[in-house]
Amino acid sequence: MSHGRPLASATVLSHPEQLDRLRLACPEAAETAVLAGDPCFDRILDGLPYRERYRRALGVTAGQRLIVVNSTWSPGALLGDAGEDEGGDLLPSLLPRLAAELPADEYRTAAVLHPNIWHGHGPGQVRSWLDRARRAGMLLVPPLEGWRQALIAADCVLGDHGSVTYYAAAIGIPVLLGAFPDGALDPDSPVAALGRVAPHLRPYEGLRAQLDRAVDTHEPDRYRALADQVSSSPGRSAALLRRAFYDLIGLPEPEDRPALLDRLPLPAYEPAERTAPVRVLTRLVGTGPPEIAVVRYADARDEPEDGGIGWDAHTAVHEDTRDADRLRIADVIVRYAAADDPRVGPPAAWTAEILAGHPGCGLAAYVTGPDHCTVRTRAGELVRLAAAPDRDGRADLCDPAAYASALHAWVGGGKSLEEATGAGITVVTGDVRHHVNVNVERLG
Repeated sequence: MSHGRPLASATVLSHPEQLDRLRLACPEAAETAVLAGDPCFDRILDGLPYRERYRRALGVTAGQRLIVVNSTWSPGALLGDAGEDEGGDLLPSLLPRLAAELPADEYRTAAVLHPNIWHGHGPGQVRSWLDRARRAGMLLVPPLEGWRQALIAADCVLGDHGSVTYYAAAIGIPVLLGAFPDGALDPDSPVAALGRVAPHLRPYEGLRAQLDRAVDTHEPDRYRALADQVSSSPGRSAALLRRAFYDLIGLPEPEDRPALLDRLPLPAYEPAERTAPVRVLTRLVGTGPPEIAVVRYADARDEPEDGGIGWDAHTAVHEDTRDADRLRIADVIVRYAAADDPRVGPPAAWTAEILAGHPGCGLAAYVTGPDHCTVRTRAGELVRLAAAPDRDGRADLCDPAAYASALHAWVGGGKSLEEATGAGITVVTGDVRHHVNVNVERLG
């Protein structure tokens, strides 16, 4: 208000409940209200049929759960300055815990941060805070574009009182609230209602069990009433907004062209590439044909809970790791690059170079695509591992570095490479069985 009059010519609202609260808080401004829906929500609704494409673009593989971690911009947000006891500032410590506690082939994490976090602290500071988690494979979604696609692709959103978390609940995605400043919200607002019905994270308990519980116990209609309050005109915001804009400038609205919103594009393909050392647990499940269970933890500081009787362990390290000392004790050394990358050389040359330079390494793996890699064993065999397609030509993909670790476990356990050729091997990650063809390349 200025001198008793509303500053705005039009106050755009998405739902009548907002108009009711505006009338209570500032009745003089109610005359400027325009109910015009929510264009952001309309673009999300339009993108829902493409969920599986978004998941593939974000590097989510078969059997993986995508956990989107979201923070808004406020002291009580997941990334805030209120302190853990008040529900804020958990994110810097939370993300490394996610990497350490969630098996890499069963979960993918992505961070969606409010644009003001990026602009307030600067991109360099944000990337510094999240560097450890990014080296463990976390995807950092850009501040303006891509977050809607990540939301649609998510299996669970670990968030706070921001609009992104609310949008997730509105489209039926399971939500777990990591921070929620109840006292800072209008108790009659839909966001406050979300805080009353959604489960809250217990930060000092195991994260995996809480995330799985949020997903497994989620009921599709749990947030139906909240979804109805996002927009009173779903799918119609473009038309309503254009009409309001033309009314404001006093021009007739075009009659020959419909009002349209840009559709959500496919994000750039960005699979997880972990440069942090990976703790790998393997267990022989069967021998005819070879079947190996693989559980990988990026950034594991302690022995993972999955380890125990019947499990063997080894360390896989990216050649470009910042922890260069770990290369000297790595059992498997990995690189991700195109097969014809002139900076690295062909897979045959690179794998030979790695084994020659690291005598303690048992296997070198050159990952050249989302479904295949070339490895060299300490005995000198050059082997191509490739996901076996199904009848439709698709394969249940996972990071090919997991194939390499499975073969390392097989050969390291005293089994012959010949036993793994022919029928190939089966790599088990979580509940998914990945069939992998094994071809020994003849040299010279």
